[in-house]
Amino acid sequence: MAAFSTSSSRPYHIIIFGASGFTGQFVVEEVARTASEGPKGNLKWAVAGRSSTKLEKVVEQAAGALSKPELKSEVDILIADVNDPDSLAAMCKQAVIVLSCVGPYRFFGDPVVKTCVENGAHCIDISGEPQFLESMQLNYHDQAAEKGVYIVGSCGFDSIPADMGVVYTRDQFKGTLTAVESFLTASAGPEGGCIHDGTWQSAIYGLADGNKLRSLRKKFGHKPLPVVGAKIKRSNELQQYAIPFMGSDPSVVKRTQRYLTEELDESPVQYGAYVGVGGISNIFKLVFAGLMFFFLVKFSFGRNLLIKFPEFFSFGFFSKAGPTRKQMEGSSFRFIFLGEGYTEGSDPSEGKPNGKIRTLVKGPEAGYVATPIAMVQAALTMLNESDSLPKTGGVYTPGATFAKTTLIDRLNKHGIQFSVL
Repeated sequence: MAAFSTSSSRPYHIIIFGASGFTGQFVVEEVARTASEGPKGNLKWAVAGRSSTKLEKVVEQAAGALSKPELKSEVDILIADVNDPDSLAAMCKQAVIVLSCVGPYRFFGDPVVKTCVENGAHCIDISGEPQFLESMQLNYHDQAAEKGVYIVGSCGFDSIPADMGVVYTRDQFKGTLTAVESFLTASAGPEGGCIHDGTWQSAIYGLADGNKLRSLRKKFGHKPLPVVGAKIKRSNELQQYAIPFMGSDPSVVKRTQRYLTEELDESPVQYGAYVGVGGISNIFKLVFAGLMFFFLVKFSFGRNLLIKFPEFFSFGFFSKAGPTRKQMEGSSFRFIFLGEGYTEGSDPSEGKPNGKIRTLVKGPEAGYVATPIAMVQAALTMLNESDSLPKTGGVYTPGATFAKTTLIDRLNKHGIQFSVL
């Protein structure tokens, strides 16, 4: 198995690659904030990217934000570029875990995963792109398993709250949980809120390539997962306007459930994901924006327009500047999970589900506060609890990787809270 400890040739527990990107800068701050939680209370880490000037600026910014001037002299800066295989290999050889912050991942993620696998570095990313995540599994799982390397995608807001939320709900249910629906609501403070347009670009290319994702899935040759109990139906229990969640959560949760069923012989949980949309005026806006988006994304001219003017086409929800720190401070998210199943002693093959459970995962602003917390805690869990990970390396989801670890306890201590309602 690839190492989980540093050595003279692999001096860093963590290297943040893409540290000067919009999300990367906040990951740098979170690593600096939690360095005492590393192995033996001492996390050895570095930042990496294409520009030493930009990386120095990010470290300086983190030093100021956290009142830790020592960071400027303590944090090493490495130069690595996805278009320069030698520089990538040199970086991966020095890291126990690479935190990959180089989205859109469909353009920049593959070389990082490939080079990590070849050079014995584990890799964590925060991708919300199903096509990238599933192609990494198809292309690198066997090789990663052979080398004992763990590649764990979607360890940010897409999709740790959803995937670990389903695992948590199952673990709290006394009996056999058979179905879960999640309802996401995001709140902004008086300053409002928005999302950096890197996420917008990922959505544009993801939708444009929908056919490729379908053909990719056929290559796995998966049999359908067995349906235990009643088939999942949309619940009206919350009595709110909600639409199906278009992100990667359903894909990630389904992959986790396949792993838990096929590898650990656990009962699969059906999953539906929804996002609350507020009042009726928001529904009209969404329908209008959605129709325009679906039309424009089909043509290269339309895609260029969407990429050029994210604020206009998303009613200000996405922006090239991203949110301000004040906007982040006032924002938060809530996932409510509605689960049903069969209580202890009941037979899931007979009759309707006779037990229900409600759980909640809530936390700070999703994209640039919760995401760095989730990513960094995932890395610290891997470093500190390698014995609780899947038996072999491979390309995994968060739920498959961390189901038997204390990740949820760690997240609870850092403001992403899991509870039974």
